[in-house]
Amino acid sequence: MGIKYFEKERIFKLDTQCTSYFIGVVDEEKFLGHVYYGKRLSEHKLNYLLRVDEPPFVPSKNERERVSFLDAFAMEYPTHGVGDYREAALRVRTKEGYHACSLHYVSHEIFEGKKKIPGLPTSFAEESECSTLEIVCQDSLLNLKVTLSYSVFENEDVITRHVVVANGGKDIIRIEKAASMSLDMDNRDFEMLTLHGSWARERHKQRRKLGAGYQGISSGRGESSHQNHPFMALLTGSCTQEQGEVYGVQMMYSGNFDIQAEVSQFNSVRWQAGIGTNDFCWVLGPEERFYTPEALLTYSDEGIDKMTANYHAFIKNHVIRGKYKDKKRPILINNWEATYFEFDTEKLLSIAREAAGLGIEMLVLDDGWFGKRNWDDSSLGDWQVNKEKLPEGLSYLAREINKLGMKFGIWFEPEMVSPDSNLYREHPDWAIAVPGRAPGMARSQYVLDFSRKEVVDHIWKQMETVLRSANVEYVKWDMNRPLSDLGSAALPCEKQGELVHRYMLGVYELQERLVSNFPDVLLENCSSGGARFDTGMLYYSPQIWCSDDTDAIERLAIQEGTAMIYPLSTIGAHVSDCPNHAVGRITPFETRGYVALAGTFGYELDVTKIPEKDRQMIPEQVALYHKYNDLVRNGDYYRLKSAQDNHLFDCWQVVSKDKRESLVTWIQVLGGPGRRSGFVRLKGLAPDKRYRIEGGNMALSGDALMHAGICMPVMSGDFVGKLIHLIQE
Repeated sequence: MGIKYFEKERIFKLDTQCTSYFIGVVDEEKFLGHVYYGKRLSEHKLNYLLRVDEPPFVPSKNERERVSFLDAFAMEYPTHGVGDYREAALRVRTKEGYHACSLHYVSHEIFEGKKKIPGLPTSFAEESECSTLEIVCQDSLLNLKVTLSYSVFENEDVITRHVVVANGGKDIIRIEKAASMSLDMDNRDFEMLTLHGSWARERHKQRRKLGAGYQGISSGRGESSHQNHPFMALLTGSCTQEQGEVYGVQMMYSGNFDIQAEVSQFNSVRWQAGIGTNDFCWVLGPEERFYTPEALLTYSDEGIDKMTANYHAFIKNHVIRGKYKDKKRPILINNWEATYFEFDTEKLLSIAREAAGLGIEMLVLDDGWFGKRNWDDSSLGDWQVNKEKLPEGLSYLAREINKLGMKFGIWFEPEMVSPDSNLYREHPDWAIAVPGRAPGMARSQYVLDFSRKEVVDHIWKQMETVLRSANVEYVKWDMNRPLSDLGSAALPCEKQGELVHRYMLGVYELQERLVSNFPDVLLENCSSGGARFDTGMLYYSPQIWCSDDTDAIERLAIQEGTAMIYPLSTIGAHVSDCPNHAVGRITPFETRGYVALAGTFGYELDVTKIPEKDRQMIPEQVALYHKYNDLVRNGDYYRLKSAQDNHLFDCWQVVSKDKRESLVTWIQVLGGPGRRSGFVRLKGLAPDKRYRIEGGNMALSGDALMHAGICMPVMSGDFVGKLIHLIQE
């Protein structure tokens, strides 16, 4: 078991194979302090790190300076209003309006395995794969119990954290903030690594030095968002891909979030992650409990690469579920960029016939198949087949596609409603809105109030009817606008601050119904591209549409940031038409294929209209996918070069678990005069084995390839690429 309690020292020690996490109980009042998190230690007597034997001392020794102690002590889960002036992890308000709360250790439990968090996506494991520590703290005056939960995944070097707040009193308590984790550490010249962006420009890396005061990222859009991603890493200043210390945290949650780092007057860092506090206030009645989402923590002393490896293994093994957890995904073609709203049965079948002959395995029918949907200004919420476009219905279409040897998939946007829809005309109060105020539209649509069970039930009934009407084997779940004008016609005034979180719980409930009732259906989440690409969504769908920007060159930075924390098997990536619909760029068809191979792989184009030379290349790309997907899906990923940093070329590598083969992808973004061959050192190979480059005569030892490197040939032109497949002799 990876968790031990040393009673004499009052120290908890949580061990993964490479890391240790220490928590200590101090003083007669049993304050809970953070002792250490980092490289695994054999020692457990680390109480000295809490500095209780130096000024201002603990209150039992120096009651005169209680506030000074609270404002300097490394708190494991800090509260508000009693003397710690740093950012609180828990902030509550009593019915009288007071905020003061002080937590003290009461008891603990250690057990094998872990519990599910009610209503929320939760990482999972067999009892032999993880162990859990639950520490119960209490504010006796408020009769408020707070359980801090830590689950230790030894093999993946990940510790998950969440919190349960229980009201044991007779009066309501309002929770204004409940972080999933808080961590106090001495500052070690930390830099903050985050992922930021916008629509069609998601998850670009940003690294900056921590300064005094408060800095962080958040989303207040009702989704994890394009703009800021629910992930942050703290890096020592000299950290690289291969060297230096990294602390990573990501939220297993798809709604509003806050992740922040606060550098104090004593040059300590308070690092927190949890539900966003904007528009949040939860009314906790007597005997009620509130559960926070999980925070996923990892530590690496081997640079960013090791953090990446930890998260990839954890997500593959303990987040993704279902039939496709470890399976190759079918190569799909989506009709969106091919037709947009202008299609009928014959047009779809013409695409399917051509695609089937080229080796593509699934046709996905995107937006426009329902209601009177001929543009984006109507019919969301009316999930019945548009008989003008599809007079024979979905069942006929699916059967005809199946006859071609292809699977059939379909697009939904369950969370949305159009003002021009039967649903909205019948139930205008089902849309999120402030009474008396016209709600703002985005993409000509409103957001349904998924905090209401009757709304979720109604949408589910429609979806279920459609899915049982035809042989649907894939669902693309879209969500094309953020939340605004926050108001629910069903929630009482004192509970309006619960709307955004309750909305997210409703989304999770509906997705759980879908995957439970249709376990053979492959679910792919999407939110205007990549606005909800997070581990919360991955709990329900094994892949997520990475970005609406399908241009291969733009995708380099997007997929680099995504792959830094998510496995390649989760990244929805397609070959699109050119000039690209997002940026107008013309990229060679071959290069588009190379970039899409670092994901789930598919096509976003009209195969009946593309140039013949491109069409002829599709069977080759299909063959490459089948040849390399097991390696890409299951292998270890390494970042070698970053076009985001050097603006010239991009390079990544995947190595099989047994190190017997490796695939290197090299993309030259910009050509230039007088260049010599590109130079790159490989990673992850067996140093004492020899590797032959497929298609060539050269064989080199693993240590030569990793430390001396290989030369990439000079290529003519912009946006060109090369695959290098190495096989162990």
